[in-house]
Amino acid sequence: MKIALWILIFFGTFSFMEFMAWFTHKYIMHGFLWFLHKDHHHKDHDSWFERNDAFFIFYAIVSMSFFYVGSTGIWYGYPLGFGILAYGIAYFLVHDIFIHQRFKIFRNANNWYAKGVRRAHKMHHKHLGKSDGECFGMLFVPFKYFKK
Repeated sequence: MKIALWILIFFGTFSFMEFMAWFTHKYIMHGFLWFLHKDHHHKDHDSWFERNDAFFIFYAIVSMSFFYVGSTGIWYGYPLGFGILAYGIAYFLVHDIFIHQRFKIFRNANNWYAKGVRRAHKMHHKHLGKSDGECFGMLFVPFKYFKK
């Protein structure tokens, strides 16, 4: 029974992280922490790293904190930590590698999902300022972006 609950917590956490990514992106990154996220929309530096990467570090610390909780005997800390970690890996693969090509792999991915996610993110970056943005999610985007 515990393994089923572990798996449920893991997948629930992974799914909840998509909501957290959307919420954080819309209300925090495009809100009071725009000064950290702005360089993701306007490349104003020569570094491979962006100030925007601070958000990754924040969620990595949250994930590691849950691993610590798990190590103290509170078993559900592990599936929470792994759920956040798995979402972070998925986000990194889709957003940083596939969409923004921070590493030059996955360039030829051209299936319906890849096209839809690319379209949605392109529409998000069409808005260069902190206001009037659209499509703040990452892995689950509105169906309109999957239409031809």
